[in-house]
Amino acid sequence: MREQETKSAILSVAYPFATVGAKAVGGAEQMLCILESALVARGFQSVVAAHAASQIAGNLVGAEVPTGVLTPDVRAEVERRLQASIDSAFAHFPICLVHMHGVDFHRYRIPQGVPVLVTLHLPLAWYPPDIWTLPPNFHLQCVSNTQLASCPVEHRGRITVVENGVRIPPASMHRKGRFALLLSRICPEKNLHAALDAARSMGVQVMLAGVVFPYPEHLRYFEQEIARRLGRGARLIGPVGGASKQRLLERARCLLLPTLAEETSSLAAMESLVSGTPVIAFPSGAIPEIVEDGRTGFS
Repeated sequence: MREQETKSAILSVAYPFATVGAKAVGGAEQMLCILESALVARGFQSVVAAHAASQIAGNLVGAEVPTGVLTPDVRAEVERRLQASIDSAFAHFPICLVHMHGVDFHRYRIPQGVPVLVTLHLPLAWYPPDIWTLPPNFHLQCVSNTQLASCPVEHRGRITVVENGVRIPPASMHRKGRFALLLSRICPEKNLHAALDAARSMGVQVMLAGVVFPYPEHLRYFEQEIARRLGRGARLIGPVGGASKQRLLERARCLLLPTLAEETSSLAAMESLVSGTPVIAFPSGAIPEIVEDGRTGFS
């Protein structure tokens, strides 16, 4: 790695088990990709500690992630590798700010005194309670007002809300297809099997654009609930990004968003709406902040 001495750098730290890039499925990884590419476009030096297969605009300090099931031992080893990536970034770049994106951000060591911004992408119940007692160089950021309202009252004063956003694509006149779209990680809390059943009962074809991460519970969910529902008007097409994702969003009759998680935001819903495609969703978490019931979709 070539040492950089000319200007200060911003270090973004990802959740190491998901790649960052144009085809990223998770909202945190997508937002990291958007933000760090914007930093580079504006002349800042960007460094990213992330999964080694990530594709970014700046300097990647990658952590190798073994293939196969992510057992507790494998997860511990990957966390050690990401810590080594963080340490390497500080050794080779003049880091002036760290932006943490992973739900596991509290597991990593950052040199004392360095400002740390933590974007809380996920439901607050998924983080340990000691995030509220972090040193003063840590600043916490929520991504919606709904998420902020779930914070302990006594800590809301130290939290900023910066809502997520998506790029607005050029206007398009694509004809709508005959399929509904699912754009999601394939895991239990996303409740995708319910959407597949609902679409089948209405005779509507479904495209499922997503990926199964190799956590045991996610693999079980795919095998027990999703695999047997494919092939009957439902098709799994894998992760999509860039122009391919945009075409799918523009041509879909609707986006199905059956999540049961207390969503803090939804990039998929935002991307669908700016593409002119309505969203049918459960009113989970911050979804009603995005989908106007009866106007831009149903929630």
